[in-house]
Amino acid sequence: MRAVVQRVNASSVIVEDKIVGSINKGLNVLLGISKDDTMEDLKYLKDKILNLRIFEDEEEKMNHSLLDVKGELLIVSQFTLYGDCRKGRRPNFMDALSGEQAKELYETFVDMCKEEGIKVETGVFGANMKVNIENDGPVTLMLDSKKIF
Repeated sequence: MRAVVQRVNASSVIVEDKIVGSINKGLNVLLGISKDDTMEDLKYLKDKILNLRIFEDEEEKMNHSLLDVKGELLIVSQFTLYGDCRKGRRPNFMDALSGEQAKELYETFVDMCKEEGIKVETGVFGANMKVNIENDGPVTLMLDSKKIF
């Protein structure tokens, strides 16, 4: 499982000219799911994202997590995070999980985050989405549950 995590002042996702998810201060998460992902990958990434100390304290040091600041979470499915661009000029998406299996893992991940008592918004799985992101910092991190980076 892969995620691009961005600290935001606000973020929203639009499908067919309608806002389907919107948050204020918190994290925008672009989430990709691979063919090899299991519940352990979901748990690892959920804990990592919610507890990353990337929000500033009174001394402007990154010491607080999303949970500490009671921030909000916008999770957007993004299979292209598994695009392999090492050969040729067109990405290969062979490692991305697709279809109903990916949707099920995505929804499970969203539910796991909601269980933490924070506001969680989403896009629409598989839809063509427009994501508006007002970065804060900017702070942008890449995470991988297999710890390859």
